[in-house]
Amino acid sequence: MSSALNIIFAGTPDFAAKHLAALIHSEHNIVAVYCPPDKPAGRGKKITPCATKALALAHGLTIEQPINFKEEAEQQKLAQYNADVMVVVAYGLLLPEVILNTPRLGCINVHGSLLPKWRGAAPIQRALEAGDKETGVTIMQMDKGLDTGDMILKASCPITPTDTSATLYDKLAELGPKALLTTLTQMAQGNYQREPQDSRLATYAHKLDKAEAELDWQLTAEVLARKIRAYIPWPIAQFTFKETPDKSHRIRIWQAQVIETEATTTQAGTIINVDKKGITVVTGKGCLLLEKLQLPGKKPLAVADILNARAQWFKKGQLITHQGNN
Repeated sequence: MSSALNIIFAGTPDFAAKHLAALIHSEHNIVAVYCPPDKPAGRGKKITPCATKALALAHGLTIEQPINFKEEAEQQKLAQYNADVMVVVAYGLLLPEVILNTPRLGCINVHGSLLPKWRGAAPIQRALEAGDKETGVTIMQMDKGLDTGDMILKASCPITPTDTSATLYDKLAELGPKALLTTLTQMAQGNYQREPQDSRLATYAHKLDKAEAELDWQLTAEVLARKIRAYIPWPIAQFTFKETPDKSHRIRIWQAQVIETEATTTQAGTIINVDKKGITVVTGKGCLLLEKLQLPGKKPLAVADILNARAQWFKKGQLITHQGNN
């Protein structure tokens, strides 16, 4: 008996494309690839296909790009592919129940967390921000809820003290495709287990917002350090420096670490040391050493290099958001 399945794949970003690549090189048959309509991208706002579509085009796969699945015609078109299963990875479109029930084995999703923890849009970032020690992927049988379906398989990896969302993304992009192929093998053989989620243990990973990037120095150094790592590569943690009353600069933080210092009653946000290692700032509890910053319109640089040109912006005893020329 063949273990090859007829698969509809639905996804959008590079994370999804890596899963599609694994399927392309597997024994399974991809009958169609679904992705959102092309959108403007980059400074030139050129209409650009997503990573999943670009890969599908390169391999001559059938591509569908519905705006949604509300129209009966789109629902019938999907049904005509007679898929055994639909694999959904970071697709971005809500699937109605009729679609979830169309493939013979339903729809499965690769989610970037160890469910039921961190359901929602930003599981990788929220796990880092919360200080979790591990994360992973969950292959889930989709239902009409938001990441509430039965779990089929989990694969985990540790979160290290130096991980950012970018490095965790890469780790899960390696972990996910392997877990997906294992799951599909089990499904093809009909011997897979489905474990219901315990909703009492669920947490929700809210979508990131640009407003979160502005750091509050009243928070602890540990919390701020986690936020800095969680917001790489987007939206990048930042603070606002006022060069003059009418001229402000948003300065992004690409690298920082909590450091041990003597207890202080100095106001949070105050710079207490500046040297080649970085800029030490008092927080609500503990101190944070800023090691790599990005000035507006510039590349991220080590603080030592930035001080060569902007030492007057970062003086010991002043607030990190200090207004200059006073």
